[in-house]
Amino acid sequence: MATAAKKAAGTTAADTAKPKAAAKPKAAAKTTAKAAVGAITCDADLLKMSEADYMNKAQLAYFKAKLVKMRDEILDNARETGEHLKENEVFADPNDRATVEEENMLEQRVRDRERKLLKKITTALVRVEDESYGYCLETGDPIGIPRLLARPTAELSIEAQEKHERLEKLYAD
Repeated sequence: MATAAKKAAGTTAADTAKPKAAAKPKAAAKTTAKAAVGAITCDADLLKMSEADYMNKAQLAYFKAKLVKMRDEILDNARETGEHLKENEVFADPNDRATVEEENMLEQRVRDRERKLLKKITTALVRVEDESYGYCLETGDPIGIPRLLARPTAELSIEAQEKHERLEKLYAD
């Protein structure tokens, strides 16, 4: 029995030593990824990162949070607009009524633009999930952090976007 206990203890010690050694790099990788995600707290932190880190997990997580925040703000605005438009006020003065109707039309135009932006945000979130976010849909080249910070829904690199705009201008005339 003592021999069996020694073998079991020896096997257990050897077996537990190997997984611990193998587990350390995984744990370190998880810690590094968590630290990297936690390290990006603002746009300046993102701009300080090297080009080799382009669209790593931390950057994707940062942009995902930014896109989700934009989506939530748009949905809140739409909810508030719906509630505001449901309010029925009776105006004695036709000028007051015209002013309110003009404000409502302007608000609806803004919400329509936000609705279109919401579609782009949803598309961008899908690209974050499949890790194709940050790369030009036409050329496959990196779009660039500064451009994505300015326009998180960008799908084209600056060069590809300029080409599209030139073609639009050419065919618009």
